[in-house]
Amino acid sequence: MGSIFSSIIATFVTIPLLGYLLVFIICKQITKRHRWSVRIALDITTLLFIFSVHYLILTIWEHNYFWLIILFMLIIAIIFVFIFWKVKKEIDFLRVFRGYWRFNFLLFFMAYVVLTVIGLVQSVNTFVSVQ
Repeated sequence: MGSIFSSIIATFVTIPLLGYLLVFIICKQITKRHRWSVRIALDITTLLFIFSVHYLILTIWEHNYFWLIILFMLIIAIIFVFIFWKVKKEIDFLRVFRGYWRFNFLLFFMAYVVLTVIGLVQSVNTFVSVQ
């Protein structure tokens, strides 16, 4: 049972878009609300993209930079709070966190795409140079 669960989690971390589709389809079937289903799927998939980027970095460069990812996310959170405070003169933490979390989705989605391309190019390069 444990190996099945870990295989499912590994699949979603490896292919986070599959996790997005699954969450979206389940939410859409339950709620019948398209926009709400998209938001929930994006919010849940953000965590998958963070771990996917971590494991792609680990695979490509064979170094653990998870602490740097967390530090970078904390710095972005501080910047979001500061900008929100400067613009609105008060801090609504729910709105700040929602914007911060969606920004992280965009950031880690782009990082996932870039790292996937880098990994593919590096694999092809290694294969061609061995031949």
